[in-house]
Order: sequence, then structure tokens, then C-alpha cells
Amino acid sequence: MKKYILLVLLMVVTLSATGYVYAAGTTPDPSGVTTGTASDVTAANPGHPTLDEIATQAGHNKIAINMVWLLITGFLVMFMQAGFAMVETGLTRAKNAAHTMSMNMMVYALGMLGFFISGFAIMFGGVGSLGTLGGFGGLANEVTITLFGHTFGLFGTKGFFLNGVYDVGVFGLFLFEMVFMDTTATIPTGSMAERWKFSAFAIYGIVVGAVIYPVFGNWVWGGGWLSQLGANFGLGHGDVDFAGSSVVHMTGGVLALVGAKMIGPRLGKYNKDGSPNAIPGHNIPMAVIGCFILAFGWFGFNPGSTLAGSDLRISVIAVNTMIASATGALASMLYMWWFKTKKPDPSMMINGMLAGLVAITAPCAFVTVQSAALIGLISGVLVIESAFFIEKRLKIDDPVGAVSVHGVNGLWGVLALGLFADGTYGDGWNGVKGTVTGLFYGDGGQFVAQVIGGITNFIVIGAMGWVVFKLIDVIVGLRVNAKDELEGLDVPEMGTEGYAGIKMDKNAETPLSH
Repeated sequence: MKKYILLVLLMVVTLSATGYVYAAGTTPDPSGVTTGTASDVTAANPGHPTLDEIATQAGHNKIAINMVWLLITGFLVMFMQAGFAMVETGLTRAKNAAHTMSMNMMVYALGMLGFFISGFAIMFGGVGSLGTLGGFGGLANEVTITLFGHTFGLFGTKGFFLNGVYDVGVFGLFLFEMVFMDTTATIPTGSMAERWKFSAFAIYGIVVGAVIYPVFGNWVWGGGWLSQLGANFGLGHGDVDFAGSSVVHMTGGVLALVGAKMIGPRLGKYNKDGSPNAIPGHNIPMAVIGCFILAFGWFGFNPGSTLAGSDLRISVIAVNTMIASATGALASMLYMWWFKTKKPDPSMMINGMLAGLVAITAPCAFVTVQSAALIGLISGVLVIESAFFIEKRLKIDDPVGAVSVHGVNGLWGVLALGLFADGTYGDGWNGVKGTVTGLFYGDGGQFVAQVIGGITNFIVIGAMGWVVFKLIDVIVGLRVNAKDELEGLDVPEMGTEGYAGIKMDKNAETPLSH
């Protein structure tokens, strides 16, 4: 009897291994070529869909592909917050690690709440129909003025607290655009690090998401007046910024510049004669890892801005993004090595890669890969020269180089689009017929529109930032006291050390000015 049982078991195992034992009524499909049939189409008569039912299913699937793409790329952008936290903390001092990390963590929550309360409505409340996300047309309340016979959009008014816009497309757009806003919000946490009072930061965190970022964002992405420079005045396709060199990065960079100027340099940064002292970051490996997290997240940032996984231009965008990051890092490494310090400075390698990513963010969908490589090379030099200029000539202390990476190269990115857009993509962008073409390919008007957008960003965001920081300074004060700054902000501000149990010579981390 035991022999028969053993024989049966052996036959079962053998047949299973060779693929001949199946569960009742199923046939496996290891190649996937037969999975998905007419029976998977939603139909009144299962397995026998009508032509209208097939068309409906195809349309639903297209929007589903776009929605999944939008959400996944949004999740990638959200993870960039970890990259920012590591880069900024690594490039600052150990005695402020918990404080710097905490700002990068809470700006996500604070900025999100601001964007939820009013930011989304101001930015996208008048954008119109969401074509790639199902066509919802409820975001149609844009406040406008009429000048010179043309209508100028100023801000939206639909969707405060996401009220009245209970739609899957709107909610997908909210998530994606919220994490973009968070990138802007976190940039000043680097330029103002190591002396920014946490209570002041917290107020800023809400205001930037609720008001500052959305206003300029509306003008470029929400149907506002900068986007209509083409339709109204024949300037190309108006101010074009595919994924945010100006809307996201330059906005953050200008706020970082104004904030760092107003809060003043760290103690010991400058000598009496105005010469700067180096204040090295405490953890370069952490900063390098953070840089790679940001570079990874950028594959959501730029390709995701198609708002459509069905737009096959995403492959071009992804490769342009990758190449510009590489040439930016290479240019920074060689420029420091050959012309500045005679060493390939790791912190500048990091900022060079990030500068390349920032610069390609606006033009990534509109330029050739060769142009992307050149844009990255130029950004790698710009980030160094601007960092030295800001530190030595303007006497502004920016611990992580945020102004140079995001502000200067954000501007370079929008100008680069106006120069290098090759006319192979963007038909109908901002309501203008034809593709987006830059100066070097025959459309000087596009470059003019980009210049107007860049100047507007600097003036308007700079003014708004000054007012907000000034009011915060009056209410709670921007800066911590000198004693807490010398001790390190972790315990006085956060109540805990970033590196508990590790003895540090905190005084040695602050250079003695002379």
C-alpha cells in the first residue's frame, strides 16, 4: 500500500513540474499573450461587447494609464523630500542635524496644509478642463483683468479646501502638484539653515504653500497671464516651463536669497574685512546619498509633468534629464579641480548634478539630447561662479548653495528653453498653434516670453518673500539668539540632539572671525 501511495505522489509531483496538473477550469499563460480578452471588457453581455462598449473601455483605460502614471511619479517626487533632508543636513554642522532634518520633515506637512487650504485653488482654480485626467471642467473660476484689449488671468478661486471639486482627476492633480510645491517650500530651509528660528520657519511653511508659490504658479501653469503672452502678444507660446525650473526652483531660490539676506550670515562666517570663512558640512556621505535620491525622484518630476503616461515623449524627457545631470556634475567637478581649488570638491559635485537637473527641468520636453548635455555643462559652471559671487561679493551666507542651485539655474533653465527648443513637441501649448520653438530654431518671441517670465519671478517672488519674512520677523523673530546658535539648535530649539551619545566639540564647528 505504501508503494502505491508513494507512486501516486511521485506522479503528481512529476506532472506538476512539467505543467500538466492544473486547477479545475484554468489554463496558465506564462507569456501573457492570451491574458486579457473580450470578457475583460465591461459589457452588458459579458464576452460580447458592443463597439460603443469597447470605445468606452478604451477611453477609460487611457485615463487610467494617465492616472496611474501621475500618481506613481507624484510618489517619486514626494520621496525627494528625503533627498533634500539628507543633502541639507549633510552639508551643515552636526550640532544642527535634528533641527535641519525637522524643518525638512515638517515643511512637507505645513506646506501641504497651506496648499490644501488655499494654494491649490489660487493656482489651479481657473485652469479649465483636465484633458488627460478625464476632462473635468469644474476648475473654471479665474479672476482676470482686462488691459490693452487683452484678458490677464491673476488667480483662481475654485477648490479651497478641495470643496466642490470632488473628482478623481482633480484629486490626482492635487497630489502631484502638492509635492511640487513642497520642493519650492524646502529650498530656503537650506539657505537659512543653522540660525532660523523653528517657530518662524513653521509660519513660513504654511504661507509658502497657501499664497506665495500658487500665485506665480497660476500665471504659468494655471492659465494666468504669463502663459497667455503668446496668445495675446504673439510671443511664442507664452512663458513655457515644462516641469518647473521657474515655477518650482527659481521661486524657491529667490525666497532662499531674500531669506538668507534678511536673516544674516552665521556667526563666524565673515571676518571684519569681509572675507568669508569656510564652514564645512559634517557628513558628505549623507549629502551624496541625498543627491542620488533627488536624481532618482527627478524621473518623476520631469517625465511625470506630461500628466499622461500615454504621452510617449516621456522617454525623451527622461534621457534629457539624465544626461543634463551627468554633464552638470562633470562640469562642476572639473571646474573646481582645474580652476578653483585644485581638488574635485564633493559638495560641488553634488550641487553640479542638482544644478543640471534644475536647469533641464523647464526645457526637458522641448530640446534635443545634445542641447540637454550643453545645458547641463553650463549649469555646472554657473552653480560654482554664482556661489562664489553670492558668498564673496554679496556677502550672503548660503550654507548649502540653494540660491545658486535653484535660483540661478532655475533662471538658466527657462532661458535655455527659449534658446534651444527645437520645434518637435508642444503643438497647441498654451492655446497657440504649432510646436514650441526657441531662438536658435527661428522663434525669437519665445525667448522674449521666457525673459519676461524670469524677470517677473524675481521681482514678484522677491517682493512677496520680503514682506512675508519681514512680518514673521516682527511677529516671532526670524533668528535664534547667539548663545543657542553657538551651542547648536538641536537642544535649544528641538529638545533633543541629532546625534545623542556622541561627544562633539561644538565650539570648534564655528570658526573664529578676525
